[in-house]
Amino acid sequence: MQEVRLIEIKEEVLADNGRMAGELRERLTGEGCLLLNIMASPGAGKTSLILRTLEGLKHDFRLGVLEADIDSMVDSEKIAALEVPVVQLRTGGFCHLDAAMVARGLDYLNTKQLDLIIIENVGNLVCPAEFDTGAHRKVMILSVPEGDDKPLKYPLMFTVSDVLVLNKTDYLQAAGFDLEALRRRVLRLNPDIRIFEVSCRTGEGIKEWIGWVAGQLAGTV
Repeated sequence: MQEVRLIEIKEEVLADNGRMAGELRERLTGEGCLLLNIMASPGAGKTSLILRTLEGLKHDFRLGVLEADIDSMVDSEKIAALEVPVVQLRTGGFCHLDAAMVARGLDYLNTKQLDLIIIENVGNLVCPAEFDTGAHRKVMILSVPEGDDKPLKYPLMFTVSDVLVLNKTDYLQAAGFDLEALRRRVLRLNPDIRIFEVSCRTGEGIKEWIGWVAGQLAGTV
């Protein structure tokens, strides 16, 4: 019987992506441009948080956005209405962005003339956690209606993220959400993660979140 060769495709793909992501991050650091990767489930509030962030920072910093979606330009149009440079990445079925996709999008933004670029990753709590996009910081959003058990179901996302934004806090009482249980579960996975409680609808906690982003840009956080 002829020997069957086994090739670990996933490991090879992730290794290649990791090298490209590192090169991209080094390049952006040299240009003085901060790259944030925003990840969350569909409907958690990625676009709403990005819009709030842009509104809070656009008068003090030069901003750009990479919007990823399987097949839509709806969110890009909202960003463009704020007069912020935006590039739409239509993944055509891919459930995540990787470093090569991000690099392609950045070709259409003048990174040397921007202070901050925000990536809105594809709505998904699984694949985006596995692929390094070259971002300097990884931010995940969990919305209150999703429940406090998500760290148990998607531990990798909470482990690799630098920041957790708990959105839709105006639903806390109605949803029966156990905030202390969420904190325990998240910090058990990732003791260094920063947690912000916000409501993009009411504006609660947005000032603190924007202050953190501004601190990252200033190199003070």
